[in-house]
Amino acid sequence: MLIVGFDLDLTLLESRPGIRRSMQRLSGETGVAIDIGVVLGRLGPKLETELAHWFPADRVDAMSNRYREIYWDECTGDGTSLLPGARASVDAVRARDGQVVVVTAKSAPLALRCLATVDVDADAVVGHVHGDEKRDALRDHGVGIYVGDTVADVRAAIDASALAVGVTTGPDDARALVSAGADLVLDSLADFPDWLATVT
Repeated sequence: MLIVGFDLDLTLLESRPGIRRSMQRLSGETGVAIDIGVVLGRLGPKLETELAHWFPADRVDAMSNRYREIYWDECTGDGTSLLPGARASVDAVRARDGQVVVVTAKSAPLALRCLATVDVDADAVVGHVHGDEKRDALRDHGVGIYVGDTVADVRAAIDASALAVGVTTGPDDARALVSAGADLVLDSLADFPDWLATVT
């Protein structure tokens, strides 16, 4: 069976508006000056990893919980939208009787809420994983192709013996994704359905 994994933020979803507003609210509540541009420029790792740059270690868990409460509301509406080609890519997998597995650093409840906001169903969602955890999730779900926007995504795919497809809609450019060993690099998911049609 064809099983295709997708990263979420900046691969399937344009999630920066909701993240921006959530970080702004967290900054306002706590009085901590969070550089939102810096945050948005390095999306990919877990929330706790990012917040450790802005809060003392003993506050990271509490701030992560508060952020997720805020983001629960901010990710809806115009806080989340589909990136070009995302729906067509999911439909292309379905057209071949394949399964779609979302593997993301975002928590599973928030990933499901974001997907519901844009009316996309996944056969499985694995949340709050990064690096080797993504690799293990890809293996556990038998993913044969993994699509992501970061070097870490490419490495997870390779380590899971999956085809690594990079998209340049996130923080890492084509050169970085190729250097990491991506089997294919696309400007966006708009080109993914045609490529998938060539895969046997």
